[in-house]
Amino acid sequence: MNEERIPRSWLMLALGTAGQTASTTALYGMPYLVPAMQRELGLSLVTAGVLVSCPIAGILLGLIGWGVVTDRYGERLALSAGLLGAAAALAGAATGPGVRGLGALLVLTGAMGSSVNSASGRLVIGWFPRERRGVAMGVRQASQPLGTALAAAALPPVAVHAGLSAAFGLCAALCAAAGLTVAVCAVDPARPEPPAGTRPPSPYRGAYLARLHAVAAVQCVPQFVVTGFALLFLTEVRGWSAAGAGTVLAVANFAGAGVRLLAGWWSDRVGSRITPIRVLATVTAVDLALLAAGAGWSGPAGTAALLLASGLTVSTNGLHNTAVAEYAGPHWAGRALGTHGMGQHAAIVLVPPLFAGLIDGYGYGPVFALTSLFPVLSVLLLPAGDRPGPHAQDVPDAQAPHEPAAADGASAAGRPS
Repeated sequence: MNEERIPRSWLMLALGTAGQTASTTALYGMPYLVPAMQRELGLSLVTAGVLVSCPIAGILLGLIGWGVVTDRYGERLALSAGLLGAAAALAGAATGPGVRGLGALLVLTGAMGSSVNSASGRLVIGWFPRERRGVAMGVRQASQPLGTALAAAALPPVAVHAGLSAAFGLCAALCAAAGLTVAVCAVDPARPEPPAGTRPPSPYRGAYLARLHAVAAVQCVPQFVVTGFALLFLTEVRGWSAAGAGTVLAVANFAGAGVRLLAGWWSDRVGSRITPIRVLATVTAVDLALLAAGAGWSGPAGTAALLLASGLTVSTNGLHNTAVAEYAGPHWAGRALGTHGMGQHAAIVLVPPLFAGLIDGYGYGPVFALTSLFPVLSVLLLPAGDRPGPHAQDVPDAQAPHEPAAADGASAAGRPS
C-alpha cells in the first residue's frame, strides 16, 4: 500500500467501525432493555426475549439483499442508506407504538441496519492489503463489543431515568449520525475489472466457504447466550444492581474489543486465520465449562468466568469474516459476507426465547454447560487450513479510491456485480 494512501484507508476503517458500532448498539443492545420492557410493558421474560430477537429476524431478511447492493452499487450507498433507514425505524419505536408495533419496527431496524454487516466489512477489505487485514478487520469487528459496551453502559440508566422511548431515541440518534457521516465522507475502494466478456467465478464451488459459514453460525450461539443473559445473571443470581452490572459488562466488552485486535494481529503474524480460530474456540469452551461449574456457587469464580466469556465468545468474529472476504474475492465479498452473516443470525434468532425458556426450567448452570459444547462443535467443523479463493488475490491498486466521480456515487452504479 502506498504511504500516501494510509491516512485515507484508516479514515475508511474509522467510518466502517463507527457505522458498525452504532448499529450494534441498536441491534444487539436490546437485551439490556429487557428489565425496562418488563417494567413498562408488563412482559414476561419469554415475551421480552421475542422482542430481543426481532432485530435479529430483520437482519436475516436484509443481509443477502444488502450484499447484492454492496457488490453492485458500492459500500458508501449501502452503509448510509441502511443506517439512516434504521434510524428512522428506531425513531418510530421511540413513539411507543405498543408491543406488536414495537416488534415490527425492531424487525425493520434489523433489516435496514444489516447493511453494515456486508458493506463495512467490504469497505475495510478493499482498503487494506492481506498482511494488514487481520488487524484492520480486528478494529472493525471490535466495534461489535464496543457497541455492546455502549449499550450496556448507556441503555439501562437511560431507560431507568427517562424511559424506554428515550433509550430507543438514543439508538436512533447514533445510527443517524453514523449514516450521515458515511454519506459525506466515505469513498468506495477500487476493484480489478474482470476480462471483457467474462464473469468472476463463484467461490461456492467446493465446501470451504460453507464450512466457514457453519463455524461462524455455531460460534454465535455462546456469544448471544452470554450477551443476552449476562445482565440478568448478575442481577438475579448475584444480586447486583442493573446500573452496576451494566457498567461491569461494558468494561468486559471493551476488553473483548482488545481481544479481537490481538486476534487479528496474531493472524497477520502467523499468516493464517484458521489457526487462531481453532485455539480461541478451544479456550472459549474451557471457560464456558468453568462458568457452568461456578454458576451455582456464591463465590467469584462463576462471575469471573462470565466476564471472561464476554470477551472470548466474540474473539473470532473478525477472523472468520476476514477469511470469508479474502476467499470470496473483490467481486463476491459483499454477497459472501451477507451469506455469512445470514447463517450466523439464523442460528441465533431463537437464542433469546429458547434459552430464556431453558433458564426458566433448568437454571443457569445447565444452560451454560450446554453452551460450552458449541465452540467444540465449531472446532470440528473448521477447514484444515487457510486456502486461496478462485480469484481472491492482492491487487496492488485494489486499495486505491475510484476517481472523483465515484466519490459522489456517479460511477459506482456502472461497476459489474
